[in-house]
Amino acid sequence: MGIRINGVETAPAERNWRQAISRGLRGRCPHCGRGRLFRAFLKPVEVCAACGEELHHQRADDLPPYIVITIVGHIVVGGLLLAEKFADWPMERHMIIWPALTLVLSFALIQPVKGGVIGLQWAARMHGFGGEPDRPERQPLPSPGPRQ
Repeated sequence: MGIRINGVETAPAERNWRQAISRGLRGRCPHCGRGRLFRAFLKPVEVCAACGEELHHQRADDLPPYIVITIVGHIVVGGLLLAEKFADWPMERHMIIWPALTLVLSFALIQPVKGGVIGLQWAARMHGFGGEPDRPERQPLPSPGPRQ
């Protein structure tokens, strides 16, 4: 008894993840680069108007805020430490500059970072972008303990 193979399954074509992330950072469709990625500030479109690529699968969830917090935290804390070391600013100036800079940077970065994460998901065929629905991870069964 042998194994019969009726068809050869080929691997899907590689997607350029650098290009997809770059397009997402610019707010464009990761597939074609022409269509808009967002219909509102942080709401992605369901389908690209230019190429028809379905984008409703995306699950950026909490990763973009974590990335933005890391970037903004490094900039603000580094700037604060440099200002403390090399400038003699009054406390009022610190209390105006650093929270304002934090808010401006956070709002400026969140949409491009979310677009980049969606581009990465598309390129890696994650969360339905590969044509298959997500399947839960299988956990190993616990080993039976000693019998008494």
